[in-house]
Amino acid sequence: MSVIENFPVQGVGVGLRRSMLDDAQKLSLDDVQFMEVAPENWIGVGGRYGRMFKEYSERFPIICHGLSLSIGSPDPVDVDLVKSIRQFMNEHNVPYYSEHLTYCSEQGHLYDLLPIPFTEEAVHYTAERIRQVQDILGERIAMENASYYCAPGQEMSEIEFIRAVLEEADCDLLLDVNNIFVNSINHGYKPEEFLDQLPGERAKYIHIAGHYDEADDLKVDTHGADVIDPVWGLLARAYQKFGVLPTLLERDFNIPPVDELMIEVDKIKSIQAEAEATALTSTQQTAEPLGGNQHV
Repeated sequence: MSVIENFPVQGVGVGLRRSMLDDAQKLSLDDVQFMEVAPENWIGVGGRYGRMFKEYSERFPIICHGLSLSIGSPDPVDVDLVKSIRQFMNEHNVPYYSEHLTYCSEQGHLYDLLPIPFTEEAVHYTAERIRQVQDILGERIAMENASYYCAPGQEMSEIEFIRAVLEEADCDLLLDVNNIFVNSINHGYKPEEFLDQLPGERAKYIHIAGHYDEADDLKVDTHGADVIDPVWGLLARAYQKFGVLPTLLERDFNIPPVDELMIEVDKIKSIQAEAEATALTSTQQTAEPLGGNQHV
């Protein structure tokens, strides 16, 4: 197990939101090693917000996590949006882009991330659209395993669908451990088994977040609460299975002061350090000669 050395960011990151711009100025690269933004929220933004964002992009590595690509939509791919994202990435030296394995438009924006049907036809359709986006951007992108609350027209399992799309599109995986937990409760499977079946060789970075407990058997992915212990456990397991990947703490509302947000950032760092130490110990034990000094 090791850090993915060729990935453009390492360590722990936070999602940069406009409400954080003033408070987060106190952060340094010792605190967080990268930041993530939704490009749709910043493309074409000028004035004070535009100047402040430019300052952040000069101080921290920035990666993009989109909201509006709608990769599974029946509508054509929004080529103009993708080209705008490419221009935004060039302007701010953004090295990487990811999106959700969902759709959010059909002859207009639906303002929610809806599940793509888990069918063979949808695999081919979605994979072709991902390849189209990668061709426009000129680079591989990552698709995130998404939370969902119904599975219309389901012909295959969620894990089968994800694996098939990533394989056919030849794209990367953005691994969201909270979405695994939320879906495992809502759809009745074991999160550890689901995690273990993901194609770890395609996983490039990780999202972790909190969620809302609607009921014992219904969790809602909100990014508006603290991370809970079972999700921290899934993060540790992901490191064990796939290596210590760069990890982003998502918080979209109920955002606490940055000093409080750093408590969870430090928790991620602690879990990363423990995983790295465990891996090092295991490597050293494997490398030790058996039987001590031997004479021939």
